[in-house]
Amino acid sequence: EFIPKYRSCRRQAREQSGEADHHEGMSSDDELTPTEVDEFQKSKDNVLEDSRKVFEDVHADFCDIRKILLKFQEWKEKFPDSYCDAYISFCLPKLLNPLIRVQLISWNPLEQNLTELEEMPWFRAIEEFSDAENVSES
Repeated sequence: EFIPKYRSCRRQAREQSGEADHHEGMSSDDELTPTEVDEFQKSKDNVLEDSRKVFEDVHADFCDIRKILLKFQEWKEKFPDSYCDAYISFCLPKLLNPLIRVQLISWNPLEQNLTELEEMPWFRAIEEFSDAENVSES
């Protein structure tokens, strides 16, 4: 009930303002004003800039997924019992989550020149780590 009322209100507002370029069935996202688009872009740019600073003060060995996974691989090779007792396979997703999320902030699956998830460096690093775990277990 709310949505049809909302749509009719928008339709009346368009008719009163004289907007003739609206096509029924189009998303309301297509109706953004240039000011709204500029504000969104500025907000997006600010978020991206802030995301680059998140790990600015972190040592390089602890903000690079590949380096972190190499440390765990060394631990597993040198102290397999301790590694197993620590349930590392359950901890890694929570540990890597913030690092991956920062890298995915600018990723948009709707872009035409889309980078596939499988092609991203963090994905390859995890894949290589998983392959190395499977080889060592067998």
